[in-house]
Amino acid sequence: MKQSSFARSMSRLGLAALLIAGEVSAADVHVIISAGFYRAYSELVPAFERASGHRLVTTRGPSMGDSPEAIPARLARGETADVVILDGGAADELGRRALVRADSKVELARSMVGMVVRAGAAKPAIGSVEAFRSTLLAAKSIAYSDSGSGTYLSTTLFPKLGVADQVAGKSRKVRGPPSGEPVAAVVARGEAEIGFQQVSELIHVPGVSFVGTIPAELQPGFSFAGALTSLARQPEAASALLRFLASPEAAPVISKAGLAPLSGR
Repeated sequence: MKQSSFARSMSRLGLAALLIAGEVSAADVHVIISAGFYRAYSELVPAFERASGHRLVTTRGPSMGDSPEAIPARLARGETADVVILDGGAADELGRRALVRADSKVELARSMVGMVVRAGAAKPAIGSVEAFRSTLLAAKSIAYSDSGSGTYLSTTLFPKLGVADQVAGKSRKVRGPPSGEPVAAVVARGEAEIGFQQVSELIHVPGVSFVGTIPAELQPGFSFAGALTSLARQPEAASALLRFLASPEAAPVISKAGLAPLSGR
């Protein structure tokens, strides 16, 4: 029987993990990760663990924001972690605060902000800046995340488009995992007419239709990156994980998750 392309890919991923893990002894590696890269990460974890012998102990939280589950808040109160995977800009800020090792940052993927409506609803036009602005003004209700994309929309993009006052009363900030949910879940239940989040957090949620990405000139240039924390207990194993996630073999899984891999640059 022919081996499936996915199985062949995972086989190559296992080989990559062996090559990058080197002679590091098996260890428990504590990872804190935000939602946008989580789907790709969760699919890649088994190959890394099998090949390297390391065990990944994973906690989830937003890249930023005022939630006590947010990664900056977790690190600031001394929560144990070897590596964090989150918005690239948030990783830079953690480096400036000496909560992660700035020189250990590894870019993993580019990400875009997209929009969904409830399944079966008409898809509004968002292909141009003016069409997008009109859609915001016409929407009865808007949902966005409590992390990177929602922070960008509410504090930068809405004011830039001159609609901040008009949308404030009909907008809802949605707390994400681990205790919350994706923005798309709120839209799927009909609690918001349109919802915004990074594409990787939208496209796999049932009950919604993906409208598309917001116009290119309005995209914030988000990325996902990993970095070792300043108190990492397993730095070698954590570095091996980041090399694995940034390897060319991981790229197909990252692409399938709705992100643009950076391997092979």
